[in-house]
Amino acid sequence: MTAIGTVAPRVHLDYARRPMLVFWETTRACQLACRHCRASATAQQLPGELTTAEGRNLIDQVAGFGRPYPILIFTGGDCLLRSDLFDLVKYATGLGIPVALSPSVTPALTPLMIDQISANGVRAVSISLDGAVAATHDGVRGIPGHFEDTVQAIRALVAAGLTVQINTTVMQANVEELADIAALVSNLGANIWEVFFLVQVGRGTASEAVSPIEHEDICHFLYDASHYGFIVRTVEAPFFRRVVARRKAGDPTPDSDLYLALSGRLKTLIGPAMRQPKAHTAATRDGKGIVFVAYDGDVYPAGFLPHSLGNVRLDPIAQIYQDDPLLRRIRAGNFTGRCGYCEYSDLCGGSRARAFAASGDPLAEDPACLYQPNRPDN
Repeated sequence: MTAIGTVAPRVHLDYARRPMLVFWETTRACQLACRHCRASATAQQLPGELTTAEGRNLIDQVAGFGRPYPILIFTGGDCLLRSDLFDLVKYATGLGIPVALSPSVTPALTPLMIDQISANGVRAVSISLDGAVAATHDGVRGIPGHFEDTVQAIRALVAAGLTVQINTTVMQANVEELADIAALVSNLGANIWEVFFLVQVGRGTASEAVSPIEHEDICHFLYDASHYGFIVRTVEAPFFRRVVARRKAGDPTPDSDLYLALSGRLKTLIGPAMRQPKAHTAATRDGKGIVFVAYDGDVYPAGFLPHSLGNVRLDPIAQIYQDDPLLRRIRAGNFTGRCGYCEYSDLCGGSRARAFAASGDPLAEDPACLYQPNRPDN
């Protein structure tokens, strides 16, 4: 499972010096076996997990970025399977570091656990919902009845006063349900809808991914969905920001069957859009404003980009983030192919994880983007 992003407006950050988000994969252990899992999570903890003392040291390293501190996201696997979770949460919040959690919906997520989450200074919680009906969601999660448990968990977290983010991974199995999922986000009172686009890592497969044309249609639909009161943002689809920019500039909507079906269904379910768009367009990307620490302390540009940069047991995370040559090139927009000469290279920059999965080069163009920028010599 991946986790929540920004939970409040942030001051301007110099992404060369500090990230906005630090994801810590506290464990690979999870009771679920989701078919698209980035981490290929396991039933048991893996050897080499950071200890409590090492976790505190990592938190000190996050504080070492200086103020404003990055948001520290405890993810997994299932972070609730760390017996020291709240000791670590208290340590981080005691230093003034904003904390978010990304738990799995399992029997561990009890009303008492939700009370503990709320009482220990957690800013926000993200929950995965991958279908609008039980058959779809349960099929992805691999557990009958998980859809109803997930809906009840979201309601309980909202009732506890937490900022709640719903994560949805787009795949062929649920693409036609996206409008219905958006309606659920609205009806359940969630604050944020974060939509993930598959990258071929872990248990994610190419056969589940949507096409570049479908990516574009979905991004246009997501811009429409952002008019209904909840924040919408994407993971591994930074070209959503290009779509938002062009729509705000007056570009027309697509006339494709998928877009028209999703947009029409959204209006049927929720009614005409009545609010200003809340589409998240911060110019972050894997390694720019984002950094990921694995269960064993290895550092990566993001959870979907398995290119190791070092280990927090050996070097401070701030030093790794600031000085790594690959991250410097990512932040500078030194890409090849279309991403290298695209006018949206800073705002978007393409999915570095998908480029790596497709070509082995994290600086290559993103094959899921269909936009054709003008070549410099044209």
